[in-house]
Amino acid sequence: MTTASLRVAMAQLNVWVGDIGGNADQMIEAASVARDRDGADIVAFPEMALLGYPPDDLLLRRGLPAAIEATLARLTDEIVGITAIVGYPEYVGETIYNAAVVLRDGERVGHYRKQCLPNYGVFDERRHYQPGDAPCVFELDGRQVGVTICEDIWEKGPSAQARTAGAELLINLNASPFHADKQAERERLLTERARANDMAICYVNCVGGQDELVFDGRSCAVNARGAITLRAPAFESGVFALDWPADAHDDPGSNGIAELPSAEALIYDALVRATRDYVDRNGFPGALIGASGGIDSALAMAVAADALGGERVWAVSMPSRYTADISNTDAAEQARRMGVRYDELPIEDGFSALLDTLAPLFGEREPDTAEENLQSRIRGALLMSLSNKFGHVVLATGNKSEMAVGYATLYGDMCGGFAPLKDVYKTWVYRLARFRNTRGNVIPDRVITRPPSAELRDDQADTDTLPDYDLLDPIIEAYVERGESIEGICAEGYAEADVRQAAGLIRRNEYKRRQAAPGPKVTRRAFGRDRRYPITAIYGDL
Repeated sequence: MTTASLRVAMAQLNVWVGDIGGNADQMIEAASVARDRDGADIVAFPEMALLGYPPDDLLLRRGLPAAIEATLARLTDEIVGITAIVGYPEYVGETIYNAAVVLRDGERVGHYRKQCLPNYGVFDERRHYQPGDAPCVFELDGRQVGVTICEDIWEKGPSAQARTAGAELLINLNASPFHADKQAERERLLTERARANDMAICYVNCVGGQDELVFDGRSCAVNARGAITLRAPAFESGVFALDWPADAHDDPGSNGIAELPSAEALIYDALVRATRDYVDRNGFPGALIGASGGIDSALAMAVAADALGGERVWAVSMPSRYTADISNTDAAEQARRMGVRYDELPIEDGFSALLDTLAPLFGEREPDTAEENLQSRIRGALLMSLSNKFGHVVLATGNKSEMAVGYATLYGDMCGGFAPLKDVYKTWVYRLARFRNTRGNVIPDRVITRPPSAELRDDQADTDTLPDYDLLDPIIEAYVERGESIEGICAEGYAEADVRQAAGLIRRNEYKRRQAAPGPKVTRRAFGRDRRYPITAIYGDL
């Protein structure tokens, strides 16, 4: 007897945490598309698609279990003519599971509980969930299909367990956040699991920004030999279908395999997606940016305009006695090119007034960072006042290098509701600015070629205080992302004085970062929920 091939659709959706009804609407629509347009037999949705991911302590709301169950009942009734695999939180008394249910024409024909609960980096699943221990394999048209969830594919056990239970095809539901090089890691792993178990695998992921995370989608499939048979595009919602043939070793034919974009394109698009979803889903009419004429605010303006449209972005230049004329000119020119509203609010009068107010207490002390930071705090107060009056969210423009070493003013340029460049190294700010100009020359060339300066005193340059960013950024990466010791970083060829300076600044500025706005994770280890260090601690050369 010849067993049938199956057509499998992966619904790569941008679900919204907490929007149970809206997420269900998306799933019902995607199931219809998969069934009617693609002729699919199965449609698979991402991990926790019904509630959104990560829900964190929202899982503890007393009214949530009933809402989840009622909406599952709706999905069971309304998704017909196709088998659907739905990720959701399962409540059993006081116990919660990260689960999936298999729906078919009004019945629940399969059920799975995630076995491997990640508790590292941005993940904190053991805070809420209990692990499952049993496989889920269901039959469809004579074929055996297994289900696992996200982290289960990163460990050997669950996929091998599904294969032992008879699975010929494994469908893995994911809410896998983006960082640079993540897709290569995923595809290497899928190839390894497929070959080890002689089993084809479909990997369905979500898209969209969720606070400090951004999900890139790029759902994909491999055959039993580990060859890629489908790859969905990055940061795009959609339903992507492939034929899984009767012989799982066969190539599936002409399914779509999206190209792997450049690292610059991926990171830039991640920032745009994250900014759009944060601003829109939190109900802000637009975004405000302090436009200094420097590289960071220039890139932030480009990201915001691409995310929201220039008409929803408001750039405000706030020059002081130390601001170069070309800074104002360049900021205004970029705003013009991108259709962004641009205004100037000089701060000289306010700066002078506050200096006069502080003079009796400052006395004869020489000017230092107190006077420099006062300018930044005036600018922060002005932006927040405009935000209060008009409702726009302020976008902080600081980058990861500055956040790492504290080269940012608390309650000044750090103020804001979202920080799109928070996890972008300074060297990458330049790379992304150059990349953005390949899509249209919006950032004036002079902004990219000028030496970076905070312009808070005469003839100031970042290198007056910090090592050159080409040197500093690799040290930060080693210390923060790889967790290397001072000794280990020096062994890589970096001068001990530079390493100790950077490490000391990183440690001393933990209290600043704790008060920083959220921003999207794009590196392997971001400040925020991805890296949790005590403020009050001594750990020397560790």
